[in-house]
Amino acid sequence: MSLLLVCVTGFAQNRKIAVDTTVVTSHSTTIEGQKVSYTATTGTQPVWNEMGEPDATLFYTYYKRTDVDAKNRPLLISFNGGPGSASVWMHVAYTGPKILNIDSEGYPVQPYGFHENPHSILDVADIVFVNPVNTGYSRTIPETGKDVNRDKFFGVNADIKYLAEWLNTFVTRHERWTSPKYLIGESYGGTRVSGLALALQEQQWMYLNGVIMVSPADYTAINSDPAISKAINFPYFTAAAWHHGMLSEALQSKDLLEILPESEEFAINTLMPALAKGGFLSAEEKQQVAEQMSFYSGLSEKSILQHNLDVPTSFFWKELLRDESGYTIGRLDSRYLGIDKTEAGVSPDYSAELTSWLHSFTPAINSYIREELNFKTDIKYNMFGSVYPWSFEYNNTREDLRKAMAENPYLNVMFQTGYYDGATTYFNSKYTMWQLDPSGKMKDRLSFKGYRSGHMMYLRKADLETANDDLREFIKQSGANSESAKY
Repeated sequence: MSLLLVCVTGFAQNRKIAVDTTVVTSHSTTIEGQKVSYTATTGTQPVWNEMGEPDATLFYTYYKRTDVDAKNRPLLISFNGGPGSASVWMHVAYTGPKILNIDSEGYPVQPYGFHENPHSILDVADIVFVNPVNTGYSRTIPETGKDVNRDKFFGVNADIKYLAEWLNTFVTRHERWTSPKYLIGESYGGTRVSGLALALQEQQWMYLNGVIMVSPADYTAINSDPAISKAINFPYFTAAAWHHGMLSEALQSKDLLEILPESEEFAINTLMPALAKGGFLSAEEKQQVAEQMSFYSGLSEKSILQHNLDVPTSFFWKELLRDESGYTIGRLDSRYLGIDKTEAGVSPDYSAELTSWLHSFTPAINSYIREELNFKTDIKYNMFGSVYPWSFEYNNTREDLRKAMAENPYLNVMFQTGYYDGATTYFNSKYTMWQLDPSGKMKDRLSFKGYRSGHMMYLRKADLETANDDLREFIKQSGANSESAKY
């Protein structure tokens, strides 16, 4: 590694937050057996107010391959979720050139740190990881107090608006207007990039080739009545129970992908109508549905009936292994196990998977940015920042993405999700994909990829390779290839 450039053009007086900075370092790595040279530009770029003054600054890391012709090279713009989460997770565990030290299933190991990512997509696309306000080193200006313009940043539509403007500046500064552009968003980031797809087109006149939804949070589905929300979550129960060996031999003897279609069919054609009938469901039908739910979930008929078929996911995490081992299972990845103070109760004491991940992500990103990328500051790196209260008013992002696709024949969308994710479940992603375009005229531009892991499916070594390969293929297939954009 050699240092190329350090440029600092301004500071806010509040705790010396760097407003507009650039640190560039050069590197090389090996991806898919091929040597790749690249630069890493790390810094902060302002968010301007109506008076042309900075009222926030966003921290970003931009990787650009240097040993190939950069003209028309794809650019992937990466966001995590929360809202309030830094863009650390996909940065140092999925698509970036370095990944953290973990075992093959995603569990932390010591010594903490990072190493080369042999599956990074930097061989086929340049990448920028963006940290929204109050995440990573990004901050409002001033950082605290009555002068902070919270309404500008902390809500679904506010977030989309300022980020679209910020991206216009970034693309202009780095001369990427002719590059095919892709957005990738994980969890709440799925909501963010759905809205950004339309905002970039209609407000910035910036058109995309692809949007990748990684374990997306679709609040239209999540916040709907139990007939929809609970039914589309149910196949996840089957997947998690199968992983822990809690189903009957008739199901455990089959592969996961053999039994999930059965559970999906039951969820749509039996459970959803039963939940829709609510208290007017007959006792006989209620019993029959409970028996089938028990068969596909590993829960007892009694506990299911006690919930009137409306079983919360939090109860499932506590209940599934209660009589078997007394462990709880993880929310974001149900392969992980936790230990509660008591085995009694209706929900776990803590998120077993998130506490495990923070073991390895926090030291890795802090040391990587300072020691490898040479960006040094006394500002705290916020894995999760203060962004609440967050406004969900007028969330129309699913429709925004549909309209963006309709306006832009080049725009393709891919969903990537893990079968053991209990927060934004895999069947929720399928449901979102089905509902995205009711006309069916654009379904050939929609695709779904599932993996045998959880919310951050790339933590499992086998899925890290497969998921990055799926990204490569998606970028290749969604390239314009000199074809006209028309219907």
